[in-house]
Amino acid sequence: MGAAGLVLLLFILDIAIGLPFGRSSVVVDAIAIICSIAVLLLSWDAFRDLG
Repeated sequence: MGAAGLVLLLFILDIAIGLPFGRSSVVVDAIAIICSIAVLLLSWDAFRDLG
């Protein structure tokens, strides 16, 4: 869950201010944000099932 959150933060920062990847491709940023949100939601759901 932490890794997905970190990836999400990196790509949101890339779209917003161009760091750390220099806003090379907005399409790649958008796809990475969607995928990291999906992984974050799936890992959160799995974490809830443990308890």
